[in-house]
Amino acid sequence: MNGSNGIAVGMATNIPPHRLSEVIDATLHLIDNPDSSLPEIMEYLKGPDFPTGGIIYGKHGIKEAYATGRGRVKVRAKTHIESTKTKDLIIIDELPYQVNKARLVEQIAELAKEKAIEGISEVRDESDREGVRVVVELKRDAMSEIVLNHLFKSTPMETTFGIILLAICDKRPKIFTLIELLQLFINHRKSVIIRRIIFELQKARARVHLLEGLRVALEHIDEIVALLKASSDPKVAKAELMSRYTLSEIQAQAILDMRLQRLTGLERDKIEKEYQELLEQIAGLEKILKSEEELNNVIKTELVEVRERFYDERRTEIVEDYESIDEEDLILDENVVVTMSHRGYVKRVPIRIYEKQHRGGKGKIGANTHDDDFIESFFVSSTHDTILFLTDRGQLYWLKVYKIPEASRTAIGKAVVNLINLAPGEKIKATITTKDFESNKSIAFFTKKGLMKRTNLSEFKNIRSVGIRAISLDDDDELVMAKIIDNEQAQQVLVVTYHGMAVRFLANEVRDTGRNTRGVTAIRFKEENDYVTGATVIDSEDAEILSVSEQGIGKRTQACEYRMTRRGGKGVIAMKLTQKTGQLVGIVNVDESMDLMLLTGNGKMIRVDMHTIRKAGRNTSGVIIVNVAEGEKVVSIAKCPKDEEEQALLQ
Repeated sequence: MNGSNGIAVGMATNIPPHRLSEVIDATLHLIDNPDSSLPEIMEYLKGPDFPTGGIIYGKHGIKEAYATGRGRVKVRAKTHIESTKTKDLIIIDELPYQVNKARLVEQIAELAKEKAIEGISEVRDESDREGVRVVVELKRDAMSEIVLNHLFKSTPMETTFGIILLAICDKRPKIFTLIELLQLFINHRKSVIIRRIIFELQKARARVHLLEGLRVALEHIDEIVALLKASSDPKVAKAELMSRYTLSEIQAQAILDMRLQRLTGLERDKIEKEYQELLEQIAGLEKILKSEEELNNVIKTELVEVRERFYDERRTEIVEDYESIDEEDLILDENVVVTMSHRGYVKRVPIRIYEKQHRGGKGKIGANTHDDDFIESFFVSSTHDTILFLTDRGQLYWLKVYKIPEASRTAIGKAVVNLINLAPGEKIKATITTKDFESNKSIAFFTKKGLMKRTNLSEFKNIRSVGIRAISLDDDDELVMAKIIDNEQAQQVLVVTYHGMAVRFLANEVRDTGRNTRGVTAIRFKEENDYVTGATVIDSEDAEILSVSEQGIGKRTQACEYRMTRRGGKGVIAMKLTQKTGQLVGIVNVDESMDLMLLTGNGKMIRVDMHTIRKAGRNTSGVIIVNVAEGEKVVSIAKCPKDEEEQALLQ
């Protein structure tokens, strides 16, 4: 119950404290049910209960310790969040066992000063006689959950208590299970109680023996008085009493020592009453010695008395499951822009860096590049998403977004070959992001030569460091785009080409195939130098498609204007292209809750509200979305979420 740390000659004992009432309840259950299993015992004894409180996360370590004698439990400080008008406060209410509060406060302050943990402005100790209260004051824009995870990871606010149930039994050290320890305690109590009963029994029998002598004296009081008067000294009187009334020396001496007041009627009754009570006591003690059940009842009665006398509430909370804090828990879940250059440099930038501009703006530099490099693609994702990289060789690699180094808006970034294990000369051609790898989704691959292939997303959840084969490509073909398709919905696919042609057909016309397959024809080209530049997935006829050309011209068109055909057709005009518009760069689905981002070959980026772009028919050019400088072209488009402040204003 009190726990133990180290015994005898430095043996590695580490038994945590436990709640008294739980230990007693478990012991009582084991007395009544000697064959109890560990789960039955743990219904009563939940786990360690530290005097400093805290939270034990996960029962696996407790079960392992109780079953084998060794285990590890995670103990965390108990905290809560208090919010003010401008910032949040993390309040530490209870600490893990044996954690020094003053040292913890110093350590948090040091980590904040060295910027090992971002977002802490001040830490102070407001503890008093009521209990522990350590206040960690956060900066205005800090995320309390992220900072708290950092504190658990970097300070003793989360500790591991290693349980070793080692004790000395029969002069030898041994590691015990919980049930073995409880049974040893029960056996010990039996031994103690038996010794105590034997002692009490001897004492009661001795007193009965003496009282029996006094009873004899009271029955023959007149004769004994006469005998004493006639005796020359006490020795003669004692010997005469022993021989005449068959008394022992102790009884005879007690008669000689008896005071005259014992001859009164009241005293005579007291002797008789005491004698009868002692006979009942002796019978009861002998019954306990003869009966295992009676002995167990004595143990149980005494344990219940202790429980009622020292009952207290549990201090340490036990949470059923434990999820370790991994690297992802320390990363703020926010939307970022990930850019990739032609030479394979990648970076992520928080999307809030790019302020929204009106339609027709000039844009903002999204990245500086080397003289012979340019921004080739970009997409918007969450830091907790997984990026799937598809290469020109049909290989697939994946990487968590937060593992891409964050950089400034104008930074070049980091070479992607330093992040994933690309083969020499291998080049990334398409990227998609996902939060999970559910089997009810598929990846649709679109190639430059007009092929489409579908493969179930679940086939890509176990990626080796060298990547896996995602699609087989012809020597003169390459990937253009990949999209996620929901297999439970009747979705459609729209594929567009560089010369402005489009084909729309049902996605289920292409069935799922294995990773190492080629795919089927999605669109045929009217002109030899045409190729696929974009594709999207459509959920309904009412959906709108946003098309953008090289010279920053764009429009919104309803999906129903693109005639539904079967896959493999030459398609219809998707956008009226002229020298002023340039060729078609790509398409995205319109979502007015999202913004459109465009990227030029020189690294300029512009963010535009989708609802400011005019709707137009299929065979039209559209309006100016971004003013492109002479010799510059739009190379990529993507959707991105609106910033939170603007969404709040719109709502």
